[in-house]
Amino acid sequence: MKSIAVLLTVYNRCKETQKCLTQLYNTSLPPNYNICVYITDDGCTDGTTEMITKLYPSVNIIKGNGNLFWNRGMYTAWEKAASNNHDFYLWLNDDTFLYPDSIYNAIKESEKNKNKAIIVGATIAHDHSQITYGGRQPNGKIAVPEGKSIEVSFFNGNFVLIPQYVYRKIGNLDYTFHHSKGDFDYGMRAIKKGIKIFQLGKIIGECNLHDQLDGWCNPNNPLKKRLKLLKKPNGMPPYETFYFESKHYNTIIAIFHYCTIYLRCFFPKLWILFKKTYE
Repeated sequence: MKSIAVLLTVYNRCKETQKCLTQLYNTSLPPNYNICVYITDDGCTDGTTEMITKLYPSVNIIKGNGNLFWNRGMYTAWEKAASNNHDFYLWLNDDTFLYPDSIYNAIKESEKNKNKAIIVGATIAHDHSQITYGGRQPNGKIAVPEGKSIEVSFFNGNFVLIPQYVYRKIGNLDYTFHHSKGDFDYGMRAIKKGIKIFQLGKIIGECNLHDQLDGWCNPNNPLKKRLKLLKKPNGMPPYETFYFESKHYNTIIAIFHYCTIYLRCFFPKLWILFKKTYE
């Protein structure tokens, strides 16, 4: 029997988490496969933990301190799961609602690649109006599923299947990141190690886009509030941006974007106008 460790981080989205888990347990698996779920509860206060314990008693819950956020929460869940030496690790966001054949198709695609590649899935908005998350092409755009798997350069972390072979070569997420960028970073690390990344040819489930205008660059917020939101782990911490870009590009680009983040924070209206002019 081969095992798939499903990794999630949750924080005060009880309704979404319950639906996510319900859809997860209703997915089909290839013969001789099972799933084992690991969830980092990063300080939930809305009854999420109690719901999981009552409805899904087999789930492994790892308690966070409320300051892990997505990337460090996933790192923590993965560290626990890895101690049990599973055959596969599946990242899953708790606001991603899977279609019944999603994991089955991901495993089959992985087997086709001798379980030596990362397999990602694209999601669609609940109203099916647009592709929302998934594998990214070199220009940063999401690859549109068109029936056949396609090779991509990096990915969002909503649905990512990582075989044990890949984990042994790359390891866990980079703990430097609190919330975002850890998923992009992992894909780029994989490419540097010669690991290929494929996006499935079919949509794997539904997930709406998060707000496109973050609070730290929203002109409706006063500057003091924008600066505070900018430096929060789930904002756009300038150091983490600098670290990411110096790691994967070069120091000049990292310094440039470190500065433009502050420009965008200080002058959000001008930034929006600039983007509209040159889009």
